[in-house]
Amino acid sequence: MKSASTPALARRRFLHGSLLAAAGASFALRPAQAAAPDFKLLDTKVISNQPEYYDGWPTVARRSNGELWLVWSGGREAHVCPFGQVVAMTSRDNGATWTWPRVLLDCAIDDRDAGVLETAKGSLLVSTFSSLAYVPILEQAQKSGKWPAEKLARWQAAHRRLSPEAQPKELGQWMLRSTDGGVTWSPRYSCLVNSPHGPIQLRDGRVFYAGKELWTGGKRVGVCVSDDDGQNWRWLAEIPTRKGDVAKDYHELHAVECANGTLIVHIRNHNKLNAGETLQTESTDGGKTWSEPHSIGVWGLPSHLLRLRDGRLVMSYGHRRAPLGNQARVSSDHGKTWSEPMLISADGTSGDLGYPSTVQLDDGSLLTVWYEKLKDRTQAVLRQARWTLGA
Repeated sequence: MKSASTPALARRRFLHGSLLAAAGASFALRPAQAAAPDFKLLDTKVISNQPEYYDGWPTVARRSNGELWLVWSGGREAHVCPFGQVVAMTSRDNGATWTWPRVLLDCAIDDRDAGVLETAKGSLLVSTFSSLAYVPILEQAQKSGKWPAEKLARWQAAHRRLSPEAQPKELGQWMLRSTDGGVTWSPRYSCLVNSPHGPIQLRDGRVFYAGKELWTGGKRVGVCVSDDDGQNWRWLAEIPTRKGDVAKDYHELHAVECANGTLIVHIRNHNKLNAGETLQTESTDGGKTWSEPHSIGVWGLPSHLLRLRDGRLVMSYGHRRAPLGNQARVSSDHGKTWSEPMLISADGTSGDLGYPSTVQLDDGSLLTVWYEKLKDRTQAVLRQARWTLGA
């Protein structure tokens, strides 16, 4: 049990071929940065409405009808605890107001990072993973005797929902699917990989998921695809490991399809070289082969990728050193280079923040949502910013 929980716990504590050459040949492996485009922050606000809970690791998606879906890990007591649930709320006015949270999944152990996507066929896919990372914390609390009796009893009761033999069987990378706009949902089912913001839709009809085998398979880092609207998944390719790196220190991937058809994946890197940076890998053959991951000169993680309607790319990511907050960069050349950062938020008071994701609204403006532990709040909240980007 301890060995199964160690990778997730470490991550949450902020560690706090010729074909491959051809795939990346058009990408300069230098961290060149252009000037940031004109940027205007319109407003920022807290959108959590249950202050008793710790809200973490959200993803926002915009449906074809304009409705916004926001999913996250809610119902929590702390950054690592046994109480996490997959929670969702929606907005029909571009984030001006949000519905009351709704629990989509609550398994007998901790449900963490939630991603959401509307497919080309109109289905909603929500991704998550389950974790036992809280177990070492609980064991230490039991030994130390320092916790209040009520808190210890609460954690113990949650932990005893399953027998010790059943608990490891609850670990998994999961997906939920709705074909009626989120009114009803399928039971959870296993998918091959996990990453915080989930899969993306490709123009050829495939649903594409860049991620990591957390608990299953060979713990590979790579990509899988679904040919049936997210119902079933097949492994497509492993992402190569940069010389000197180990794959186990690649985490929390996200992908985007460029206007020219190139696929880009960003990787949270905890290898010694470029530790704490976002690495990038590219594929020009639909995801079959990938370039060796390389630095793009961006400290901060994990990255969420979005293609704007004008073809430019936006990466948004948490920045857990001064200035503490969330940043975004733009690429106008299909990911070959990225601009200097734009500060979506820079008023953070701790490193317990980030995991931003961004959508483009009807008027062209952008909306970014992230989680953050604020100085004047006892629990982490969800924050939202609206901003505009010049040409």
